[in-house]
Amino acid sequence: MPTSKAQFAQETGADGSFQRQESAFRRWVTDAGEGETFPAEAGRYQLYVSLACPWAHRTLIARALKGLEGAIGVSVVDPLRDARGWAFTARTGPDPCEGFEFLSEAYEKTDPSFSGRVTVPVLWDTQTKQIVNNESADLLRMLNRAFDAYATNPDLDLYPTHCEREIDALNARIYDTVNNGVYKAGFATTQTAYSQAYAQLFETLDALDARLATQRYLCGKRPTEADWRLFTTLVRFDPVYYVHFKCNAQRIADYPHLSGYLRDLYQTPGVAETVDFAQIKAHYYRTHEKLNPSGIVPEGPRQDLSAP
Repeated sequence: MPTSKAQFAQETGADGSFQRQESAFRRWVTDAGEGETFPAEAGRYQLYVSLACPWAHRTLIARALKGLEGAIGVSVVDPLRDARGWAFTARTGPDPCEGFEFLSEAYEKTDPSFSGRVTVPVLWDTQTKQIVNNESADLLRMLNRAFDAYATNPDLDLYPTHCEREIDALNARIYDTVNNGVYKAGFATTQTAYSQAYAQLFETLDALDARLATQRYLCGKRPTEADWRLFTTLVRFDPVYYVHFKCNAQRIADYPHLSGYLRDLYQTPGVAETVDFAQIKAHYYRTHEKLNPSGIVPEGPRQDLSAP
């Protein structure tokens, strides 16, 4: 059976395809704090992330770009994850917020019946002691607007009204075939499932490269959340996905427009500081034992994202 070879057996279909679990907690922080939402307050919420995870990376970038470092704290888990899940270790130091040893403790406190895979990012409410949301797409929207009263860059809008439909359409395709597409290729347990994900991935990358031939960013002259959602996959592609997930038609460095676009985004003030290649490579190559039983971490690739 395909699931016997799966990295995450509960998220592998009978056809060998990777089927990512749905996020369990989808409550919202708003600047109004009405109804079932949580009020935006400085110092109330803690963001739990892994520097290795592209989904968590999105939220770190939004926090940095909006200037919310003084309003929302961050707890960083160890990049190495075993059967017990994301943890705080001697390498990371203790959780500065709640003193958790494992992130699963936050899930258990929020919902004792939770039985899925513990994921990052997590937005934690320090007052009510529960997870508000663990869906990165939702958290991007919250960080973009809900905390503007406490942001040092409140005028930055990553989801401008006039681009909403275009951003939503780009997000849908990029999520399915690129962000999650690399995982669908990497965690496939049949040739058919892998080949389908591989084809869709490079069809989209080719289309994005062509799109960027005539414009600087996906929706025009300024980066939006669509760009940052794509960025966190692109920046991991050559060091990890090209080899580890067998996404080897070509590197991002080989694309004439995507390569420069990646460097452009990386050089945006505050962004490079959110990228930790050592933790990224350690996580993928040392925790996916089904894909890399030896746990050897590649030395390469040689790349210079600070080049013009």
